[in-house]
Amino acid sequence: MPKKIPMRQCVGCREMKEKKSLIRVVKSPEGVVSLDFKGKLPGRGAYVCPNGECLKRARKSRALERAFSSQLPPEVWEELENQMREVGPDDQ
Repeated sequence: MPKKIPMRQCVGCREMKEKKSLIRVVKSPEGVVSLDFKGKLPGRGAYVCPNGECLKRARKSRALERAFSSQLPPEVWEELENQMREVGPDDQ
């Protein structure tokens, strides 16, 4: 019997993809929002494809703000974009 592959939906493009191929954006219990490349940090998570376009779409549609039930300051968006640029899909 084949092993079940966990699937998650990207908040940017809204496509279902394998959990391993997505990057988790997490809001910690303290309220800090960051990228979680390992998928192990505690807190509320939302998933985004490892490209800047999906992050831009998520920002435009306010998908992360809805997922976390709170406003995200512009500095957080800039930090997420910088982290996404620094750590490409090959570095996961």
